[in-house]
Amino acid sequence: MPQSIEEHTGVRIAKARKTRHLTQRELADKSHVSYSTLTKVEQGNLPASPSVIGALARALSVPVSDLTGQPYIQELRHDQLDGLIQPIREALDVYDLGADPEVAPRGLDELHGDTERLCALVRATDLKTAAAELPGLIHEATAAAYAVGADRAWQILASAYRTAYDVTTKLGYADLCTVALDRVEWAAQRASDPVLSGMRQYMRALVYLRAAQYGTGQRLITMGMSTMEQAAPSRERDVVTGQLHLGAAVLSARSKDGAAADGHLAEADRIAKRTGEAVETHWLAFGPTNVGVHKVSSLAERDMYPEAVEAAEGLTVPDDWPQSRLAHHHAEVARAQLWMGRTEDSFKSLRKARRVAPQQTRYHPMVRETYAGLAHARRSMPETFTGFGAWLGA
Repeated sequence: MPQSIEEHTGVRIAKARKTRHLTQRELADKSHVSYSTLTKVEQGNLPASPSVIGALARALSVPVSDLTGQPYIQELRHDQLDGLIQPIREALDVYDLGADPEVAPRGLDELHGDTERLCALVRATDLKTAAAELPGLIHEATAAAYAVGADRAWQILASAYRTAYDVTTKLGYADLCTVALDRVEWAAQRASDPVLSGMRQYMRALVYLRAAQYGTGQRLITMGMSTMEQAAPSRERDVVTGQLHLGAAVLSARSKDGAAADGHLAEADRIAKRTGEAVETHWLAFGPTNVGVHKVSSLAERDMYPEAVEAAEGLTVPDDWPQSRLAHHHAEVARAQLWMGRTEDSFKSLRKARRVAPQQTRYHPMVRETYAGLAHARRSMPETFTGFGAWLGA
């Protein structure tokens, strides 16, 4: 059965706290989360922000995913997605065995076309199709890389590994996404491609952001910036460098360093004015729109919810902007609106996220946490609220 609303993050926090034989007061002191916030989160009266969850996870010495409940196995089984993970795991594991004699790879042009198509599927949040096709593509790209040995072949394999990171991240498999990133770097080194290596450091930093290890994330951003200096000047280098600044902005905001966050946003904005919208360059969706979206995220991470909502309301998103990124943006806005007490607007934003990217939204921990917070205002919610919860698995 799907998890009930009584199994929200606050309940998991309370269970972990009791396992560690800590009182609420002791955990509040140890985590530097206010006692009032902790008690309200445990009771489900207040949604836990990512920074609060991260601080509590560190104090309890547990992974963040233990508190958010990821991966959501029952829902994955219901959507027949759980059975697609093991083939991806196996495909990632045979990277150093050389070419499989039973695999006859197609030409590099066809393989490149397929890797681009799967990236596009992930951006369109068709995770099921991408996950189903990905293992075969990894096996084929691996065989081609060993057989051809050219830089382009290794770049194609790195792209396939990157899609494995995207899929496993969105479905909540934190352990597997780190393996995928290690494979990206392994292939990028063989391709002698510093841009791919720099992009990998950006994605690795996001893993540490989700794990609430902000200092390590910042170090990875710094390393990524240094790696990008080895690349020849190009729009591609600018795009990845700009995205590294956006990642650094969110990490700084999560650490409550507003000045650093604003500085990184300003530098990303400067680069975006030069590149313009570069949605398909490494499928990072970099450009002026993404800078604006990250500004909203930065403000929300600093608990500046009215300012975040105001920035979101002033943002115009192109019609062809990636659905995966837009859905995440709607989820962040919904959280900010909930904290402002704008419950109906918050639910509208959740429904926007579902309409844009249903598969991704269903497995987004921020969506579930926001829904749990809205559940305590259920009397003022429309009739469609219960139906949304049934779909979400809450």
